[in-house]
Amino acid sequence: MIKSELVQIISEQNPHLYQRDVENIVNAILTEITEALADGDRVELRGFGAFSVKHRAPRIGRNPRTGDRVEVEEKWVPFFKTGKDLRDRLNA
Repeated sequence: MIKSELVQIISEQNPHLYQRDVENIVNAILTEITEALADGDRVELRGFGAFSVKHRAPRIGRNPRTGDRVEVEEKWVPFFKTGKDLRDRLNA
């Protein structure tokens, strides 16, 4: 599912809302999650999961095409851990 499909589904389920308003709401939610992660905060949506940021230390990697050694710089990567309700629903 892509964002436009999500907006369409929510609009259909809530006919009293304009599609542009639903799109603004979805964009606002995603922006707030992104900004919180950029600030190093954790975002938890109970029953769904938690977004956080993990640190990856610098390391020596390998170019899979040539086999040459490559230095990989340290970086921060987004991480998502599923909530219990979501895990249970997927494994039902």
